[in-house]
Amino acid sequence: MPRLLAALLLLAAFACQAQTTPAPDTPLQRLRIVGGLGGITQYTRHEENFWARELAERTGGRYSASIVPFDRAGVPGQEMLSLIQLGVVPFGTALMSQMAMQFPELGTPDMAGLNPDIATLRRVVAAFRPYLAGALRERYGAELLAIYIYPAQAVFCNRPVARLADLAKRRVRVSSATQADFIRALGATPVYTEFAAILPNMRSGNTDCAITGTMSGHTLGLHALTSALYTMPLSWGLAVFAANRENLEALPPDLQAVLRQELPKLEAAVWAESERETTEGIACNTGADACTKPVRGRMTAVAPTPQDEARRREIFATRVLPAWLQRCGPVCAQVWNDTVGPVVGIRAPLVR
Repeated sequence: MPRLLAALLLLAAFACQAQTTPAPDTPLQRLRIVGGLGGITQYTRHEENFWARELAERTGGRYSASIVPFDRAGVPGQEMLSLIQLGVVPFGTALMSQMAMQFPELGTPDMAGLNPDIATLRRVVAAFRPYLAGALRERYGAELLAIYIYPAQAVFCNRPVARLADLAKRRVRVSSATQADFIRALGATPVYTEFAAILPNMRSGNTDCAITGTMSGHTLGLHALTSALYTMPLSWGLAVFAANRENLEALPPDLQAVLRQELPKLEAAVWAESERETTEGIACNTGADACTKPVRGRMTAVAPTPQDEARRREIFATRVLPAWLQRCGPVCAQVWNDTVGPVVGIRAPLVR
């Protein structure tokens, strides 16, 4: 009921905006955007800047937008696509890990252990993108406008880590089902925790380690509570930015054209920022000179060994992928084999 009430209030707000006749000196149309995670650079430097300032500049003041991050909008992340479908949220951002709670196949390109580097991630996302766009359109009447990423999701621990196997018997914060599968395969205990609750959980002793972005963890202050940073990217925190298709097509043609021209540039900027922050996040947590932030940690960064990379791929192929297929159903094996499988050289068995 609280979620339904929040959705209805949001719908009322959008309806009131739509019914308001603009004054002569106001934009012809003002869009309402639910963006990504607030407080991190991808949002503050790129998403917020584009919607709150650059859109008006690029359209000569004819159009503008306001944006609020989804984690402060009172919109349950796992219900974002349903709210976009209803038109309650005309333009919204959803984490793939949360989308995958309802439709596991939508989280295909960001499964834990799949993408050891950003080059692989780019190939995987490119292979999956046509399927994702079609699924959003058919199931939700939503138009895929951009795919964002956050810095690599690494492992922060309060005790030393020299190799992947050292995570055994520890309680590790995870944010997705496939991260949980990966952690269980190591003999560790996954603990599902929202981003905002990572620090309290670490302070209370409920978790020994936390999987989160290298820079996101620094922003939270994990460098003050943990001592070891194991830098293997377990996942990347992909997010989908989509629009209610009817609302999008009802926009003036010149505004639609601007969005289709500028949003790929915004996506590219977010990817570049996340790649840069993956490296700088490690620097800031360890206190290296490459850090440009005012606060630096003194953590020890540990890079994965070739043996760990082989173990990552083996865990993905024998534990993460089979568990995902079991949750996802027979159709997902075909989806995998038609999209991502050929990119990484792993074929899923077809189940009839």
